[in-house]
Parts: sequence; C-alpha cells; structure tokens
Amino acid sequence: MTERVRVAVLGGGPSAEHEVSLQSAQAVLDALPADLYKPVPVIIDRRGRWPVELRRDVVDVVFPVLHGPYGEDGVVQGHLEALGLPYVGCGVLASAVAMDKVAMRRAFVAEDVPVTSSVWFSAREWRATTDPWALVKPLDWPMYVKPANMGSSIGISRVTSVDELRAGVELALTHDRVVVVEQGVSAREFVCGVLGGHDEPDVSVPGELLVPGDWLDYEAKYLGRSEIAAIPAVLPDRIAGDMRELSLRAYRAIGGYGLARVDFLYEEATGRLYVGEINTMPGFTARSVYARCWEASGVPYPEMLRRLIDLAFARSRA
Repeated sequence: MTERVRVAVLGGGPSAEHEVSLQSAQAVLDALPADLYKPVPVIIDRRGRWPVELRRDVVDVVFPVLHGPYGEDGVVQGHLEALGLPYVGCGVLASAVAMDKVAMRRAFVAEDVPVTSSVWFSAREWRATTDPWALVKPLDWPMYVKPANMGSSIGISRVTSVDELRAGVELALTHDRVVVVEQGVSAREFVCGVLGGHDEPDVSVPGELLVPGDWLDYEAKYLGRSEIAAIPAVLPDRIAGDMRELSLRAYRAIGGYGLARVDFLYEEATGRLYVGEINTMPGFTARSVYARCWEASGVPYPEMLRRLIDLAFARSRA
C-alpha cells in the first residue's frame, strides 16, 4: 500500500477571522481523501502559538487555511518557505499584495484591471485633519470605508454622510492603521474562482452574491441562514467571459499561485465591470462560494483539494 501523504492543515490564528478559519480548516480535514492523505490538524491559537513544530520529518505538505492578517498576508507563507516545506496557495509576495488593499489596487491599476475610484490615508493623517471631507473629496456618497488589511467584511462600513464617515473610519482603525475609502456604485456582485499555477490557471463559472441589503456584511456571510449566492450566475455570455478574462488578469497582476477568488461589481446600467478585490484564501468550506463555483464547473471539493496539494508539490520541485 502506498504511504499516505501527511498534510498539515493550519487553522485558527490571531486575526479577527479566527472562527471563520476554524470552519474552513475543519472542512478541509473532513474532505481530504483518506486513501491518499493523512491529515495533521494544526490549530494556531489567538495569540499565534502553534501546538506543534512543523518539520519535514513530521509533515510532507502544509495546507494553510488561515484568513486575514498573519495567515493570508505572507507571514505564514514566509515561515513555511524558511522551513523548506511545500505549501498550498499563493506565495509571500502575492499574499502580501492581495491582503493590502492599497498595494492590491496599485497592482491592478498598473496592469489595467478596472477598479472603482478610491482614496486612502493613515491613522496619523486622519487624526491631524480638521476636515474629514477633504480626505475623501474626490469621491461622492455613498462610500465604503475599509481597513486596508482585513477580510470577511470585518471593519467595513457603508457611509452616506460626514458623521457616518467619522464613525466608519474609527471602526476601520480598530483593525488597521491605514484606511481605504472606495466609491460606492449601484451594481450586482459576482465572484470567480481561479485554480492553478502561474501559467494557464483555470477559472470557474461566475457566481452571483445575493446581497440582502446594501452590501454583504459578516453576519450575512457567516451567521445568516439565507442563501447568499446563485451559482452559476445568470449573465450574458459576453459579461461572463469578460469576468473570467479579468479574473486571470487580476491573478497575474499579483503573481497568484494555487488559488484565489476574484470579486466583481457589475454596473448593469453602464455595462461596466470593476474588480473589487482578490482573495488568496477565501472562505473554504465545501459550501463556501469559491468551492461551489468550482463544483458547478465540474471540480468537486475533494478533487479541488487534491489539485491544490499537487500544485504545492509542483512549486516546491521547481
């Protein structure tokens, strides 16, 4: 009998997305094909402490199912590089660029990936100003205020007045020292999954997010009981094709590898498409939007895990 591959599945971590990560990690542990892999759970606590020391004589490959800062921003990826361990997902640079909304948008603009208008400023600039409007005056209401480094819709506010802007910025600053303010648009929201290496990765069918209010917040994503996505999305073939092509451009703009989810805004009135962001480790249960887009594209969850682990080994050999 062929010896099973030992897969360390990292979950938890010190970011605000600890609980979401635990759900994702458990889904991976449950779905790894038992005839091929021996799962090794590694749950990192909220203080960033690891229960075991990873070594090549203990595990063969690492599957970091960590969301947000520390786990999705290149920190853990750099640690695994230093250990010489193959790992699933984007490398240090792509992870860091995708996690930081300022760097991500700069990469997109440089590669002609369409994004909505935005501004950003530091906590010091915010505290020093006596005129909050002056920091955002290139934009118009409504706006979305976000911490530069965070995911799962944590710390995000939709604002329509200066008073709401003040409250939104203060909330965002509890999560990061840099704030991004994006122009709101009247648009439908979509996602595409990307799966593959640097050369010729695959893109899933688009899925549409079913937004219950003005936007899909943390509670709706993870705590609500309503369906949050229609997969595959009902779209004109041309728009669906444009989303898939833009997904590849966004993935290449950050130097993606392994997987990513690309989020879109589709302004039907004008026909414009904007890339909202790219996530290098999106929600990762079998019922998460990323996995469901791939299931609708003919790649079931266990097969997706196998492909990702194969890609991890391929990068390590290269």
